[in-house]
Amino acid sequence: MSQRPQALFAMAAENVPQVFPPEVLARLRKSVDIDPGLVAEDFTDPRVLGALARTEILVTGWGCPRLDEAVLDAAPRLRAVLHSAGSVKSFATPGIWQRGIAVSSAAVANALPVAEYTLAMILLAGKDVLAARDRMRTARTSAGWGVIPGIGNYGRRVGVIGASRIGRRVLELLRPFDLRPALTDPYVDERQAAALGVPLLPLDELLRTSGIVTVHAPETPETHHMIGRRELALMPDGAVLINTARGALVDHDALVTELRTGRLTAILDVTDPEPLPADSPLYDLPGAFVTPHLAGSQGNELARLGLTVAQEAERLLAGEKPAYGVDWAALAREA
Repeated sequence: MSQRPQALFAMAAENVPQVFPPEVLARLRKSVDIDPGLVAEDFTDPRVLGALARTEILVTGWGCPRLDEAVLDAAPRLRAVLHSAGSVKSFATPGIWQRGIAVSSAAVANALPVAEYTLAMILLAGKDVLAARDRMRTARTSAGWGVIPGIGNYGRRVGVIGASRIGRRVLELLRPFDLRPALTDPYVDERQAAALGVPLLPLDELLRTSGIVTVHAPETPETHHMIGRRELALMPDGAVLINTARGALVDHDALVTELRTGRLTAILDVTDPEPLPADSPLYDLPGAFVTPHLAGSQGNELARLGLTVAQEAERLLAGEKPAYGVDWAALAREA
């Protein structure tokens, strides 16, 4: 590409200035000719259709309409889809890859804040910080300084379910600490786990031996309710379950039953359904710590997603392949 290719934003219009603040937008526009005032929220809009006919690069994001055959037919010059968010499952169709269109995702950038949230929760949970705060709030006093048995982050086993981008990033972030991470993933072998610096365990053994379990698997038919009544029962007394993946990976009815006994604690940034209904017991159970799906990119972190797209556009302009390409065959195994 010797000249700047024509590009078009396809996402919820309100997201453009957040994901592409002025400095990021300026960098993107050095590589592509794109108008931030024209955003495809509906591919049937006549203005959008006119622009789509000239578009070589589609910059997508949250709220992107589905790229079906009719849309692809209307974009005969399209050569790349650069997604400024994580998964492309909500809008991508096989025809994109069948037509040889390159697809890239900023999932690697979105993985970082999720992994950081997970690390923070692991360290806080290991010190029983969340429960201790609730006890102090109720008692309006504390017993003062003293040794509390059973807590701490020295030698605690942390079980990571899923060697996804986020799961791998969590393992990286855990390395400086005196914790003992382990991994379970049906698509990872012993050699690959060793390269990640962790033992590979069957799911049941990981659950039995981990004081903290963090879920980073994709949502597929095979992983639906993968943490159910039987699996929760395997976890030792006092264990903590963290879920930042997808709510449906955990059977919430079974989880509520366990939490009511006080045996386990759960930190949930994703739920099923999402948001929870107002009468959900997870709002009130002492062992439940629920946050509103904020582990992923928020606030100033959104600019990192836009920057990833700008960098991918620079690679295309230089005649290179995207660094974070998405393969259709592997998409089913991704979040």
